[in-house]
Amino acid sequence: MEKNRLEAFSDGVLAIIITIMVLELKVPPGSDITVLKPLLPVFLTYALSFIYLGIYWNNHHHLLKAVRKVNGAMMWANLHLLFWLSLFPFVTGWMGQNHFTPAPTALYGAVLLLAAIAYYILQSIIIAQQGCDSKLAAAIGRDLKGKLSPVLYAIAIPASFFRPWMADCLYVFVALVWLIPDRRIERVVDERRD
Repeated sequence: MEKNRLEAFSDGVLAIIITIMVLELKVPPGSDITVLKPLLPVFLTYALSFIYLGIYWNNHHHLLKAVRKVNGAMMWANLHLLFWLSLFPFVTGWMGQNHFTPAPTALYGAVLLLAAIAYYILQSIIIAQQGCDSKLAAAIGRDLKGKLSPVLYAIAIPASFFRPWMADCLYVFVALVWLIPDRRIERVVDERRD
């Protein structure tokens, strides 16, 4: 199977997820700026989730650019990832509307953790198909960010019940770590074109 179809489907699903999230931002009644204050937690959670989806979209794009051929295992792993990403609108809305209380904050972290695991599975399947000695495998290397992120999510989930603000800080920290552009896979793709 050609990878273009998988890329187009994934892009469409991510666009729908972002659209659903923004539609959850309700316009408050009134025209005074003070009516926006109660919406601040909802907006901050939306912004964080938007950044996460952007990070996944960007990394997914680079990962699939390194793929030569798509197989059934990749398609199922990709669907697995999209499933967890499709839960972002729900956990985003729940955490934001409840002002970062413990249970919604923990569930938000659980979805982040499961999405990270799903991405790792997809990446591992692609590397297995290409071979452990492939340029993609070499580019990913030890993948410190990819291994650190689930650990931080796993710490943040129980922390949500004792110090929700700490969990929120960990979620923001992981997003900031991933905002730094990761050029490893991009370099491999560029080398293949030469």
